[in-house]
Amino acid sequence: MLLASLSDVVFGYNDVPCLEQASMELYTGQFVAVTGPNGAAKTTLLKLALGLLHPWSGEIYLANRNDRKEKLVIGYVPQQIAAFNAGFPSTILEFVRSGTYVRGTWLRRLRAEDHELAEQSLRQVGMWEQRGRKIGELSGGQKQRVCIARALAQQPDLLVMDEPTTGMDQESRKGFYELMHHHVKEHGRSIVMVTHGLSEAEPYLDRIIELTRKEEGGWRCCTTTSCRGHFWPAGSLR
Repeated sequence: MLLASLSDVVFGYNDVPCLEQASMELYTGQFVAVTGPNGAAKTTLLKLALGLLHPWSGEIYLANRNDRKEKLVIGYVPQQIAAFNAGFPSTILEFVRSGTYVRGTWLRRLRAEDHELAEQSLRQVGMWEQRGRKIGELSGGQKQRVCIARALAQQPDLLVMDEPTTGMDQESRKGFYELMHHHVKEHGRSIVMVTHGLSEAEPYLDRIIELTRKEEGGWRCCTTTSCRGHFWPAGSLR
């Protein structure tokens, strides 16, 4: 099922285009990486796909329903996780539990399954034992894990993450890729992440969207149906 797509999208900042004729498609049940050099508008590409930015021209599609005809739930983990300061009042457990409200109303009481989801999500990212700590006390890598746990507690149909392994060591990154692969294959979720660590992530991925420099100085957006296939143009970016 097609969850989101960009078709010939043009977008920029301050009247200067950074994306031109950008096209891509995101489908159900795939683990997709968006990669490319710094400044290649990877984050902008994701924000456009999620409707957080509006294109100058071109078409953007974002499904309203999942393949079960239920409201589509999207989890988003942005890049600037370290912005939580020392005074942030929430504990880790409170913060992750708040993610379960996405599938209901903020006025309802937490159910037993919400508590179970929060615990399961924190255990999956290795943060359950620290659940009583304040978020502002954590390191950047720990904050990253907690935000990923909150997104998983939402049980998203589409999970979008911007540099989710920032601050993680090699062993933690491997565990993260294995966890994401499990959520895609066993739970049917779709996961899209921006990453520079393509060589580590590649064995777990279904598709890659790569932004590469063109000879004339702009960017070319390439995609593969398999990580071991050949790239072909899917639009141009600069």
